[in-house]
Amino acid sequence: MEQQKIPLKTTLSRFAHAIGHFAASEVGWKAKLMFVALVGLLGGVNGLNVLNSYVGRNFMTAITQRDNEEFIRQALFYVGVFAGSTVVAVIARFAEERLALLWREFVTRRAIGFYLADATYYRLDASSELANPDQRIAEDLRTFTVMTLSFVLMGLNSSFTVIAFSGVLWSISPLLFIVAVSYAACGSYLTIVLGRPLVNLNYNQLDKEASFRFGLIHIRENAEAIMLTGSQERQKSRLQEQLNELIANFRVITAVNRNVGFFTTGYGWLIQIIPILIIAPAFMRGDIAFGVVTQSAMAFSTMVAAFSLIITQFQSLSNFAAVVARLSSLMSAIEHAQVRVGGSVEIGETEGRLDFDRLTLLSPHTGEILLKDLSISIAPGSNVLVTGPNEAARTTLFRATGGVSVAGSGHILRPRSGNILFLAQQPYLPPGTLREALVPPSRESETGDERLREMLHDLDLDHVLARAGGLDTPQDWESLLSLDDRRLLVFVYTLLAAPQFAFLDRIDSTLGSDRARRCLGLLSRNSIAYLVNSETKAVADLCEAVLECAEDGSWTWVETRPDVQLTPQS
Repeated sequence: MEQQKIPLKTTLSRFAHAIGHFAASEVGWKAKLMFVALVGLLGGVNGLNVLNSYVGRNFMTAITQRDNEEFIRQALFYVGVFAGSTVVAVIARFAEERLALLWREFVTRRAIGFYLADATYYRLDASSELANPDQRIAEDLRTFTVMTLSFVLMGLNSSFTVIAFSGVLWSISPLLFIVAVSYAACGSYLTIVLGRPLVNLNYNQLDKEASFRFGLIHIRENAEAIMLTGSQERQKSRLQEQLNELIANFRVITAVNRNVGFFTTGYGWLIQIIPILIIAPAFMRGDIAFGVVTQSAMAFSTMVAAFSLIITQFQSLSNFAAVVARLSSLMSAIEHAQVRVGGSVEIGETEGRLDFDRLTLLSPHTGEILLKDLSISIAPGSNVLVTGPNEAARTTLFRATGGVSVAGSGHILRPRSGNILFLAQQPYLPPGTLREALVPPSRESETGDERLREMLHDLDLDHVLARAGGLDTPQDWESLLSLDDRRLLVFVYTLLAAPQFAFLDRIDSTLGSDRARRCLGLLSRNSIAYLVNSETKAVADLCEAVLECAEDGSWTWVETRPDVQLTPQS
């Protein structure tokens, strides 16, 4: 897989916009209150930490001075500070998780809305310009919300810690304060230099992991076809190649992690000894009590840790940067898909008619003309057979009328959404109950159980009701029912939706001539006009006109019932 480049400026801009949209949303007020409460809790935690450093100093001094009464008093203070710190820290963690959950819900709903709007999901899949949009919405958004909030709070907490302990450290030794700041600054710079490659490496690793997982899912979903075609070795080779890419990229990640680890581990060890080396001589001279030594060690390590956020969190930061970049790529692809026009065929909506005006369709592979200058107008109640030897032209006309991006020119004017339905050769029934599969949302209140059972009986589908366990038992229809049964259930859905037009793709070859004629008769009895894409003229007697597509892209229009107003446009 080609290595991905991360557009830093665009990514940062999108990151800022994501936070801004959340703050300005309908739940923004709640999020702001929770965030303010979190800031207050973090301030409380740091105040208790400073208090703890003084209690610890007095506690250790009491031990060295063998002052039993002071020892007991400071021990009680210690317990009280620890108890207070525990309560505040737990509440802060709870508030952080709830705020992250609120944000995740908001951005995920928003992403789903963008993804499903105007068939964006289809355009992304057709263009193949974005890998694994599903993973980015489900997993990357969760990681983004949790880690963003975590890093923001860590940054605030570090700022509070630096402010709180700067005074403590300066009062002990100005030199120790200067060393802490310089040490953390140099460490942060070197960590960034050593670990910079991790951002791109982690970005690519997420894609490679997702591709490998998709390959495994593909085998599971197509197990029977793979077994029957004997293509196990090809699938094995494909998975092995994906695994090799995944492992090779991760080897580079571990090598970079090793180099960063050498530095950060040594950096962490030195923090423990530096304050002792600076403060111990003063204690040996008798200038300070022993408790000051322990307090300086605590203050130094705490302040350096606050300054060293990049060092201690670099692994997480590099993963987070990759996630933000992947989400930025997702939004870019969605925006591109929403404004991109896949072909130059223009589709509009009108009331009551289906018009094709100078419609020319081209092969997406060779660019040759499949259908040239088609201009016809089909009135409501008119049935049309689309036939002829040019199967590619017929199929592309079906796809173009359905709104699929195809190459070509001209105009298609079709009824508004809901007034025209498309029955593809390969049916689709989303997982759910039989009632949900059969009844359009707009017809739920007017479609009773008896009506559903009657329609299933009319199409010899009583066995489907039994296999489904009734009308309200969730099922996975693809694994439960045969292809023919699923096709007929989609047909029942069409009858109940009662559109003005139904465009059926090769219904006679998929259901057989007798059953196809029976289904078309049901459409007519329910006042649903239909267009039938068919290889033969077996159902021509049921139609008012025949559109025949020739191999050279030309077409002929024959009206079989002159009494019906159904003519080509001039």
